[in-house]
Amino acid sequence: MDSAPSSTQQVALRIALQGATLDADLSLPDESRGLVLFAHGSGSSRFSPRNRQVAGVLVQARLATVLADLLTPEEEAIDQRTRRLRFDIGLLAERLIGLTDWLHADDRTAALDIGCFGASTGAAAALIAAAQRPDIVRAVVSRGGRPDLAGQALASVRAPTLLVVGGNDEVVIDLNRQALALLPCEKEMVIVPGATHLFEEPGALATVSVLARDWFLRFLDVPR
Repeated sequence: MDSAPSSTQQVALRIALQGATLDADLSLPDESRGLVLFAHGSGSSRFSPRNRQVAGVLVQARLATVLADLLTPEEEAIDQRTRRLRFDIGLLAERLIGLTDWLHADDRTAALDIGCFGASTGAAAALIAAAQRPDIVRAVVSRGGRPDLAGQALASVRAPTLLVVGGNDEVVIDLNRQALALLPCEKEMVIVPGATHLFEEPGALATVSVLARDWFLRFLDVPR
């Protein structure tokens, strides 16, 4: 593994999309080797401590990261009451695609291949984005995700996809196996022994971080 970046720019972004303005945090290491866009789900936000822990490991490997809110503050307030928008996969995917297009066009990040890291329902949004932007999204990692919720889009995914599931998350293991069978791309599923859905057990999230780092470096850090 190469040495950690000597410096990393931290940039607060406000990204205007059709119908919404989203807040995001960009970490841009010197000589970045790729960019990973995080897709949160199930009521989480860009402040998710689990995703921030994974992002920290990626930045140390000189992978830029973007942690973005897929819902506006007003939508978050509605979702806290109804728990409905976190399962609106179409909306989450539309926002993620908009963020992907924005990053692909922005001068600071346009030269970087993009990967998506999706957690929970965000994994479905990441796979839909990969299916709809095959020339931009080059790799996908799902942590405890619901890739099955991507539905028919699974058959169109070309980006190499890694599904990481906790060994004690039995229902989600089955759903991931079903989704894995439908993916036509290079793919792999890793079960982390003893881990539950949120990977809160000692060492579980560190394992996810290393798996994600190695997957993204394999498929993003390549000569064009």
